[in-house]
Amino acid sequence: MVAGGEGAGGLMLKPTVFAEVTPGMDIYGQEIFGPVVGVTRAESDAEAIQLANQTQYGLAATLYTASIAKAHRYARKLRAGTVGVNTYSEGDISTPFGGFKASGFGGRDNGIHAHEQYTELKTIWIDLSD
Repeated sequence: MVAGGEGAGGLMLKPTVFAEVTPGMDIYGQEIFGPVVGVTRAESDAEAIQLANQTQYGLAATLYTASIAKAHRYARKLRAGTVGVNTYSEGDISTPFGGFKASGFGGRDNGIHAHEQYTELKTIWIDLSD
């Protein structure tokens, strides 16, 4: 832990930063709901994407780049329901929200895609030759 870690009253935690987090650590593979970030080193962009996709969760991801081409390419490769580029992933009521893998509930909230979780599609073929 390089910053934070103190309580902020009740069950609240002040913003906390962990450095040199590796895939073998519990903090690396856990979905922490709070102002906590773990920093992991990668030797290349490809390794960074591989490390990000190793987790069992995929609610959201954020990447930082000055290259719009890399932004599009890397965002497609990240297995997360929402990807923010050079910003946090705030979302909007008109855009789908939900995770990949073990994050979320298997559907999407918001946007037109939210309707799919409340419907069942069926195809019926009828022979009208009689």
